[in-house]
Amino acid sequence: MRRKTILKHTPNVLQSKSRGVKDKGKGILPRKVKQPSKSTIKKRAWDAFSKFIRTRDCLRTTGCADWGLCITCSRRYHIKLLQAGHFIPGRHNANLFSEKGCHAQCYNCNINLRGNTLEYRRKIIEMYGDGYDEVLETENREIKKYSVEDLTNLEKQYKIEVEKLVKGHYE
Repeated sequence: MRRKTILKHTPNVLQSKSRGVKDKGKGILPRKVKQPSKSTIKKRAWDAFSKFIRTRDCLRTTGCADWGLCITCSRRYHIKLLQAGHFIPGRHNANLFSEKGCHAQCYNCNINLRGNTLEYRRKIIEMYGDGYDEVLETENREIKKYSVEDLTNLEKQYKIEVEKLVKGHYE
């Protein structure tokens, strides 16, 4: 006969490791499902956004969804070796999900060279026009707060966008 490990004892409820909550009079009740924290949902939204940015830039620079060029050094890398690097350093809410302020960068440019800011600024001006770098800097000063619902919607939106990019490219 197997022994139960009792974690918690209250007058009418026993909880064991192997099963849900056992109420003496009603049998086994299912465990409560723990809701993910806001930071977990934010990470999921960021992962979807990062995948979108890297896929978008791979298709834009090489025409292939698996290989792309770093925006700052123009070297070719596999999508898994690229990162979604921000033009404005720091991942504040105001610029965290900025599509025009975030592009595919290699590890060396994004981390070791701290964004390779001078070259990144040149590329932003070349891509979006003179003065757009200042627009991004102004946007960064805004205060944005995301609710759990906003972050969940962003995650769904960017997953759909990635599917559209890949599907549209290979049709």
